[in-house]
Amino acid sequence: MLGLKLATDPRWVNIVESNIEEILTDHAWCEQKAATNAIHIIAQNSENEELVTEMIRIAREELEHFQMVHEIIKERGLTLGRERKDNYVSELFKFSKKDGSRNDSLIERLLFAAMIEARSCERFRVLSQNIKDEELAKFYHDLMVSEAGHYTTFLKLAKKYSDRVDVDQRWKEWLDYEASIITNYGKQETVHG
Repeated sequence: MLGLKLATDPRWVNIVESNIEEILTDHAWCEQKAATNAIHIIAQNSENEELVTEMIRIAREELEHFQMVHEIIKERGLTLGRERKDNYVSELFKFSKKDGSRNDSLIERLLFAAMIEARSCERFRVLSQNIKDEELAKFYHDLMVSEAGHYTTFLKLAKKYSDRVDVDQRWKEWLDYEASIITNYGKQETVHG
């Protein structure tokens, strides 16, 4: 369903299990950034009623996810560390087209967000199926379902609001690009790392 060209090696979970505090901190900040992204889309495109409604819903859900991760961190006696730079997301952002109309920028931003959600969903699936910690396995399964919904919402909105971009073709380009960079990741105890 996600269309990703390369799957995460399940051995990545072994790296994650070696430092649960790091994955939880990184994950919390990923959720905060996803909420911020949805708010950014609203601020740049406030005239699109359905878009604003959907982005409010996603921003709220992402903040709830941030809170849920933070609660797990606290319950385990861990500390929410400082925000981390996400090199994977930075590399994806470089692929975004920066020219074109305001509408073209919206479509790129929606596809960029869909790509991040797709990979996050896939990583959460790998975690839910392979992590030994039963509480985290269930938690990541539940989040996988939510991330899949966000992914499909971003793609649906890109198709709805596109006035001249061939969204299906551009999405294939995003998938190809993501496949070319993802081989550099999966070696750290972070969601995308």
